[in-house]
Amino acid sequence: MASLYTLAVYLLAPLYCAALLWRGVRERAYRRGFAQRLGFGAALPPGTVWLHAASAGEVQAAVPLLQALQRRLPHSAFLVTTTTPAGAQRARALFAGAAVEVRFVPLDLPGAVRRFLDRARPRLAVVMETEIWPNLYRACARRAVPLVLASARVSSASARRYARAGALMRSALGGVALAAAQTPADAERLVGLGAPAARTQVTGNIKSDFELPAEVVPAGARLRRCLGADRPVWVAGSTHEGEEAAVLAAHRQLRGTHPGALLVLAPRHPARFEAVAAWLARERVAFARHSRGGACDAGTEVLLVDALGELLTCYAAADLAFVGGSLVEVGGHNLLEPAALARPILTGPHNFNGADTARALVAAGAALTVGDAAELGREAGALLGDQAARQRMGAAGAAFVAANRGALQRLLDLMEPLLR
Repeated sequence: MASLYTLAVYLLAPLYCAALLWRGVRERAYRRGFAQRLGFGAALPPGTVWLHAASAGEVQAAVPLLQALQRRLPHSAFLVTTTTPAGAQRARALFAGAAVEVRFVPLDLPGAVRRFLDRARPRLAVVMETEIWPNLYRACARRAVPLVLASARVSSASARRYARAGALMRSALGGVALAAAQTPADAERLVGLGAPAARTQVTGNIKSDFELPAEVVPAGARLRRCLGADRPVWVAGSTHEGEEAAVLAAHRQLRGTHPGALLVLAPRHPARFEAVAAWLARERVAFARHSRGGACDAGTEVLLVDALGELLTCYAAADLAFVGGSLVEVGGHNLLEPAALARPILTGPHNFNGADTARALVAAGAALTVGDAAELGREAGALLGDQAARQRMGAAGAAFVAANRGALQRLLDLMEPLLR
């Protein structure tokens, strides 16, 4: 099975590389660091601590863990790898001045993995959430590099897909030093796929432990003054293709009862910023671009957030938040960020990336699930007209986040033997 997998990766790698280079014709970020995807790069000091976070969301979630590891290992070098250019850009912004090297993770080819590990020379590997790369995992085991799955999650759909490659998954996960699962269901699925039961523990979701940057609330207040303190403002954050149309339809619907309402629209991927701007223009929407100052007057219907790292500030400036990736079958995004800011949350039905968190927030009265654009417009309009309901939902979300803190410390306690 391992040989067939490696053969498949060799056959698909040229197509993947060609797609990256072709996309790089239009977006320079996809050309940068291409050699790193083949395992090349400058050698790092022996004993580097390596943390992998696939995309911008995982990078953001990894911040408190990396900071804790830096405090625990002050003399070690640190490497953060990502899969996406947006993730790399976010990592460089978050860890600027923190002596952290940022690179792309290599393709799961034996040669690329070997070159990467020869240069990274890690003493410890930490993979955020769940990315299972069989050749990379087995290479870490052969080199006696402890591999930790941090805040690991595996949806039931992903588990079924992984299970089709049973022997391959067992050989990859069998050498994991610690699988720290978000929920008991995640732990059960990981063990079923081959993670050692004795080294699989439930620690919770470390996204609950993130600390809001001190500047977020004041920055949100300043943004709100620019947007209009007296007008209703709602955010659609981390939206994907197909969701912007639904969100705009909902916004047009609710403006029937809230004619001055402003939608703050934040697409998930920077590569789509220009396309969404062009689409808004075709829809004859009066919109402003955040990257160009974002000046909004009474006639502005939409503020397009076309810059990375602004979503928390936008949540802090708004009356309520819709979190994207959930009206389309992407699996949803981080509901805990608006909850921590005491903002009422609307989400679509597709939250399989964090199903337990979504269910718990709905049960706590902090979030509402909507099925389509009409329901989104109806619920958003109702909340914008009911300050008491917004306050109740926001308080429930903040209380939920506070009650679920501690996952990071549980993870660090389990990692302690690996850090000595």
